[in-house]
Amino acid sequence: MIPTRIKNFFLSFGLLAGTIIGAGVFALPYIFKFSGISLGFLYLVIAALAYIAIYLMYAEIVEKTPGDHRLVGYSRIYLGNWASVPAILMTIIQGILVLTIYLILSESFAHLLFRSGSSELKIVIFWFLSSAVILLGLKKIAKAELAITLGILGIFGLVFFFGLENLGGVSRQDFIPVWGNLFLPLGPVLFALSGRAAIPALVRFGGPVKKAIIWGVAVPALVYLLFAFSVVAISPIVTQDAVTGLRMGIPGWASWLLGVLGILALISSYLAIGYDVDKSLETDLKVSYWSRFALVMLAPIALYFGGLRDFLSMISFTGGIFIALESIFIIWIWLKMKKLRFHWLAGSLIALFSIAIIHEIIKAIPK
Repeated sequence: MIPTRIKNFFLSFGLLAGTIIGAGVFALPYIFKFSGISLGFLYLVIAALAYIAIYLMYAEIVEKTPGDHRLVGYSRIYLGNWASVPAILMTIIQGILVLTIYLILSESFAHLLFRSGSSELKIVIFWFLSSAVILLGLKKIAKAELAITLGILGIFGLVFFFGLENLGGVSRQDFIPVWGNLFLPLGPVLFALSGRAAIPALVRFGGPVKKAIIWGVAVPALVYLLFAFSVVAISPIVTQDAVTGLRMGIPGWASWLLGVLGILALISSYLAIGYDVDKSLETDLKVSYWSRFALVMLAPIALYFGGLRDFLSMISFTGGIFIALESIFIIWIWLKMKKLRFHWLAGSLIALFSIAIIHEIIKAIPK
């Protein structure tokens, strides 16, 4: 019989790793290719260490604060009522942007399954089916973390398999840092390794929290590195979403299977994020059903048809602005809880996330 502590460790580790592993991984091969694998690896290490520290801080906040809260609640308790407003807006806007990112990525996976037909029609079908289930309130489907994880792991397995056969596709040149793209990986890597939502449940499992957080971040980072390396090896052309380029480097049956697994993972992820946004609107802002319906269902598709269709830019912006701001809020809450005015680690982390925010703002300024 497996000891409870070991069982709880694997449950906690699996929850965090499963939450982290998601759509962000598909942007990494492109940034590794065009910033240099060595530079991409450096950012993965820095981001992994930063997130381990952030999640340990957040876990301490959860452990030492009575009651069951989310980031909005902790912001209100430690920073004051005013802080709950930006915390709510960050959560909701970030969620809607992530839903838009899933819409963009769904087009690439749909093309693997159906080569003919318009891209817009495929996206509308994906959007309608996913949104309808969110608003029916099917919580069990919306929380289908197992389907998400299995789908993504299936994709990784396929890519690793073909990557091992094509190691010669990676040249020495691919490892050389491209200093002109020095900050290109920052936003996407922050997005890819984000998993803050899993921490409260991880703490409640009662296992070794520190070990679960360290391994729950480190393992996805290692898997991401192998995935990016494999895609660079396989793909004749490395595309921003990784998927389009992979289609040219693997057999037809593998391409079709990749499409099935990808759509499965995306639908499950879309439901989970959409449900979370819907519940935030309901519980934190007391928004009526029909107003939630309009925002959760219509905002992502409106943003897509409004012109937000660049996968890498969307991931970079969401990671570099909203997830960076979210991390700064956690650090600020931790400092308030500890009654500290300054801490060297907190200062270093705030500097890192501030660089990401400034970089994205500068990118957004019209030239």
